[in-house]
Amino acid sequence: MDHSHPVKVTDHFRVSPPLGSVPTTSLPLTFFDYPWLLCRPMERLFFYELPYPALYLTHTIVPSLKNSLSLTLQHFFPLASNLMCPPSPHKPYMLFKDGDSIPFTVVESTLDFDQVIGDQARDVRELLCFVPKWPPTRVTSDDTRVVPLLALQVAVFPNSGICIGAKFCHVVADGTAFNHFMKSWASIFRSREDIACLEKSMLPSHDRSGIKDPLELESIFTKQWWNWASSWDYDLGSTRDDQLGDKVGVTFTISQTLIERLKDLVSNRCMENYQEQVNVSTFVVACAFTWVNLIKSQEKEASDLFDSDEVYHFVFVADCRHRLETKLPETYFGNCLAICFVPVKKRELHGEHGIIIAAKAIGGKVKELERGVLLGAEKWISSWKEISEQGRLVTVAGSPKLRAYETDFGWGRPRKTEIPHVHASGSFHLCESRDGRGGVEIGLTISKGQMDVFHGIFEQGKQNLI
Repeated sequence: MDHSHPVKVTDHFRVSPPLGSVPTTSLPLTFFDYPWLLCRPMERLFFYELPYPALYLTHTIVPSLKNSLSLTLQHFFPLASNLMCPPSPHKPYMLFKDGDSIPFTVVESTLDFDQVIGDQARDVRELLCFVPKWPPTRVTSDDTRVVPLLALQVAVFPNSGICIGAKFCHVVADGTAFNHFMKSWASIFRSREDIACLEKSMLPSHDRSGIKDPLELESIFTKQWWNWASSWDYDLGSTRDDQLGDKVGVTFTISQTLIERLKDLVSNRCMENYQEQVNVSTFVVACAFTWVNLIKSQEKEASDLFDSDEVYHFVFVADCRHRLETKLPETYFGNCLAICFVPVKKRELHGEHGIIIAAKAIGGKVKELERGVLLGAEKWISSWKEISEQGRLVTVAGSPKLRAYETDFGWGRPRKTEIPHVHASGSFHLCESRDGRGGVEIGLTISKGQMDVFHGIFEQGKQNLI
């Protein structure tokens, strides 16, 4: 298959908030935004079953999506803004001007809809065609880089369904904020473009005055940004096809019953072995189970394994809106995440109690947030750089709490959601199970050789819980 041309572009638009609806607005970056300046764009795909002819999808559904998107951007205008990156010593900021817009592309796919949304192991390059192309960065006369923040694409599968694909710069929104935008867009679409359907309490808050900086983190992060900005790829290009040549993607599900058994196992063993209670949330045990199985599948043969004191890291982010001393509203639009690093020795992860140790470590890091979400925050960027260069890390994208499968445009729950940017990064993504029964869905990408090993270890681990 030619992975670069499985879709045909049928239309391309620019969509902006209604003219005159949003004044020129400049938004400063907060210290929560700075760590994401060096991050590649986030990608999210929502697949919906819509068994209608291509003509109906492109002439009825797509125009309504465009119109409702315009109305939604009136409230979520930072997504239509640009990131302005002036030369040092000036700070980057976001700027919206009347008429600013986002690219909105329509494509038609010849791929089999059911095959694309399947859970089976598959060539992950098939998903790349559903990710919007990233528009180029511009440079102004004073050498300011002007970076777009969002691109959208709708892929039509005739007589089968559609895929809504989004690619956005993390500096403008975290997962909570982006999901707020998507659900608001879906709500306005469902209401036949009645913007009044968004209750006042659900409108996004753009007030950044509530974010206090007692540790002067902005100053620390700004200096690090200036040091690295000269080598930053402002075009934030897409993942190259050849990076994924030997990779396959697969989706696993852990039922609510098995999640509860995992929680009981971790809780009981921690009391027996360590005489302490640990945080045993769904997120904690699902991440521990997946992390340990990934590490074991990477090194199934290592004679000196149990003599190894090499440290591996698991990295996750935690929403801080409700954890700050001055709480932010749940509707705050931007970034409000603590970056959490969990170190565990390799021999412990591979040992008999690897999942217990991993869950205890992850749960302990969550517990630490109660003492202060900004403890150690001055090292968020430097630690990430150091740990990522070592290569012994796994990260997770998404969370069951984001409720991605509740993004309903009036066609019912998505048949599948995907987070393609994890494919080249050694991450996995986590969300609630699509059947709404309390389980979790785990999507990951690994080499073809590792997949069979991982599948065997993962399924055996589930059997041990039955």
